[in-house]
Amino acid sequence: MTATTPVTSAAAATTVPDVTLREYGPALSVPLTAGAGRALAAAGILQSATPDPRREGHWLLRAGSRVGAVRTPGGPILRIMPKTPVSRLFFLLGFSLDPARAWRDSREGTVDTGAHDDVVPALAHAVERQIDAALRQGVLQGYREVEESALVVRGRLREAEQIRRHFGRTPPVEIAYDAFTTDTAENRILRAAVEQLLRLPGVPGPVRRRLAHQRLRLADVKPLVRGQELPLWQPSRLNSRYQPALRLAEAVLRGASPEHRPATGAEPLVVDGFLFDMNKLFEDFVTVALREALREHGLTARLQDPHHLDLAGLVGMRPDLVVRTGDGRTPVAVADAKYKIEKADGLLNADLYQALAYATVLGLREAHLVYAAGRQPERFHEVRGTAAGGRPGVRLYQHSLDLSRTPEQLLSTIRELAGKLASAASRPRSPADITQ
Repeated sequence: MTATTPVTSAAAATTVPDVTLREYGPALSVPLTAGAGRALAAAGILQSATPDPRREGHWLLRAGSRVGAVRTPGGPILRIMPKTPVSRLFFLLGFSLDPARAWRDSREGTVDTGAHDDVVPALAHAVERQIDAALRQGVLQGYREVEESALVVRGRLREAEQIRRHFGRTPPVEIAYDAFTTDTAENRILRAAVEQLLRLPGVPGPVRRRLAHQRLRLADVKPLVRGQELPLWQPSRLNSRYQPALRLAEAVLRGASPEHRPATGAEPLVVDGFLFDMNKLFEDFVTVALREALREHGLTARLQDPHHLDLAGLVGMRPDLVVRTGDGRTPVAVADAKYKIEKADGLLNADLYQALAYATVLGLREAHLVYAAGRQPERFHEVRGTAAGGRPGVRLYQHSLDLSRTPEQLLSTIRELAGKLASAASRPRSPADITQ
């Protein structure tokens, strides 16, 4: 599926066809130069990018788990459409960022994405609406330390700088003072998000104009240099109206935009765009939602809990979620989120081996795998043999989470799964069980 985008140059005006790929869909043959194809393959944006053996000057492009849009220099705009409805995708993002639902509207578990069914337009619309709400009562001001050279003393004299730069002569004087200004960390983040969105391909004209208006409202705020670390901010009562917009803006700026991921050992592919990694988005949603649901059972949960497979501590492992007793000392359950397509013959064996390793190291009798899709809502595999002390073998459970379901249904499924994980805490553990 292609469209055309005009590209002007000093020589002549040409059109480069846009390319629309589907998440984990079939490969498309796309005209690309050898350099652009190699750079695209090295960038890690797609699941695969290889020369088309049947068509000279063409490359076979196949999308993986990343969805969104990017513009390659001198090449096509790549649009990667998700399998999951866009509104559901933003629900996953919203819950992961803020399970307290601080920045979602009154509709249960939804984000205002307008009428857009494509990732980038929906993202731009959602961010602009949140920034508009944040700025509705005016641009937030705060104190920021300023260091500068001046003709008069204001604030504190920077004695070391005065001697180093001016050998003790005055004026000018090196001073530091606290300025009450709109040029704060919060406003810099919002402006940086607006600038990023204005560079994205596929932002609709009306949304682009509204974003330009938000940039004008933040005109007195110093823009961030591309690639610069985001300034730090702390949630407080004063910036509470900003927090929903800040969380979403940081998701944009810290997202999978390939411009921040040059290929090692290859010519960097500098692109403008935004890509969600559905692997990470699904993992974040499942682990955060389970953590919140498990609190109702008096249990704690650690995300990406570090452990070692061997006694020497040479083989590391990080389960996505380890459920522990309320005091956080004893593990009672373990779960891993897997956003992948299930094979025709069932679970991938590697996933089972990984889950078994988690259960063995943690001394648990069961481990859980949560998939984004599956033909059965739940099933289990019982490992052959018995564990130490004559205990039954480990059971490996597989659960399916259908992302096409409503937010209410998704959260209901998560609560049911949390109950199953919590039930492991009520089962007696033998002295042979390992505690960490």
